[in-house]
Amino acid sequence: MQTPIAAAAAQALPGAAGAGRPNILLVISDQFRADNLGCMGLNPMNLTPNLDRMAGQGVLFRSAIANQPVCAPARATLFSGQYSEKHGVWRNGIGLKPETITLASTLRQAGYAAAYVGKWHLAPNDRTKATWGPVPRQNRGGFLDFWEGANELELVSHPYEGEIFDGDGKPMPFSGIYREDFLTSRAVRYLKNAPRQPFFLTVSYLNVHHQNDLDKFVPPKQYADRYRNPFIPQDLRPLPGTWPSQLGDYYGCVASMDDTIGTLWKTLEEQGLDKNTIVMFMSDHGCHFKTRNTEYKRSPHESSIHIPLIVRGPGFNRRVEVPELVSQIDIAPTLLQAAGVPVPPSMQGHSFLPLVERRTEGWRNEVYSQMTEFMTGRILRTPQWTYAVAAPKTPEWTHRRAAERYAEYLLYDLYADPFQHVNLAGYTQTKAVAEQLRERLRNRIAEAGDPRPAIDPPYFPYA
Repeated sequence: MQTPIAAAAAQALPGAAGAGRPNILLVISDQFRADNLGCMGLNPMNLTPNLDRMAGQGVLFRSAIANQPVCAPARATLFSGQYSEKHGVWRNGIGLKPETITLASTLRQAGYAAAYVGKWHLAPNDRTKATWGPVPRQNRGGFLDFWEGANELELVSHPYEGEIFDGDGKPMPFSGIYREDFLTSRAVRYLKNAPRQPFFLTVSYLNVHHQNDLDKFVPPKQYADRYRNPFIPQDLRPLPGTWPSQLGDYYGCVASMDDTIGTLWKTLEEQGLDKNTIVMFMSDHGCHFKTRNTEYKRSPHESSIHIPLIVRGPGFNRRVEVPELVSQIDIAPTLLQAAGVPVPPSMQGHSFLPLVERRTEGWRNEVYSQMTEFMTGRILRTPQWTYAVAAPKTPEWTHRRAAERYAEYLLYDLYADPFQHVNLAGYTQTKAVAEQLRERLRNRIAEAGDPRPAIDPPYFPYA
């Protein structure tokens, strides 16, 4: 049965796309905290006027959660609609299997052109330069009609120089232009020459991610010194980390990212594509500025897993906010259903179109997430609770995708402690809640595709 959103999309003006089905423009900003958005009501700095306008006209998802707070696994889940137990990309460096059914390959079978610009991070990386840049055709996840990108953009570029690679693997160098402006110019060029068939264009930016070899955030020159006395998010304030020296430049990157949204939307309007294009903005994970561990993400905290998610376009222009929990695994099924394309049975996520239409019955209002690399752990996020377990570290822990036994180590009451400063794991007062969450998490692990593990109570209980 066709949903109201799919029906609205089918009736939208075809513009240059023809065929009646909506175009889809997916914009990914790396390491973007959800509370950067002004429309979330948590940051008063007015960094995101274009995104706030997009949210006001479309749909703002207030509780979008990453299924794993690290680049490659999160992206693999986004495009495959599967947990890492199924798609196999449980850490960075593992390529998405060429045979994986993805959002792009499914849309192509339905007549879409699948195009990609920017950071990929889903081809195999053996830590040699040869695997940082060009992406072989079989490793492009179904984006086979147009390609201008790099496997690990952060390793082949700096903010004002570097290169991406075209569909034939030939370098496309840039210099003297800010990296994100260069990527935007390539996306604009594609939109100005859009195919007559419906298209699915993903534009994946490195911003607002730090520059790896510099360990700093580098905004464009016009934003370099604009936010030297910034608003400090409440989760960061009492905690040591890198935010005192980095937050201002991070905000400059956020403001620059918002500018790109304005440019892309203006291009859609100029090309007559705006009325028949679904535009989605999201991130792969957040950023805690080394306050929760020794790097920027890979933790179960909101600053790591709470991501922005805004959708505007045919069927989504509803001026509505969705409070229910959704996650990256749900995005592929949602966009397919919005396009009127059947969802493959291989996808484990669920379309959240009913939530947009404010039909909430039957929606499981919780998210299952995983942690690897920094630790082997699992997370259950509900409206009130963040419950996290971890496997004890062993000499081979970095090579462990999963464990047979975990121990509880974090429990936060988000109603009382939204900024997660008081860990309640092991307290008598929360014992009953922890037992319930423990079983729910064990069930979600098994549902995702792993054997149901043992989960021990905390090693250091409190009376």
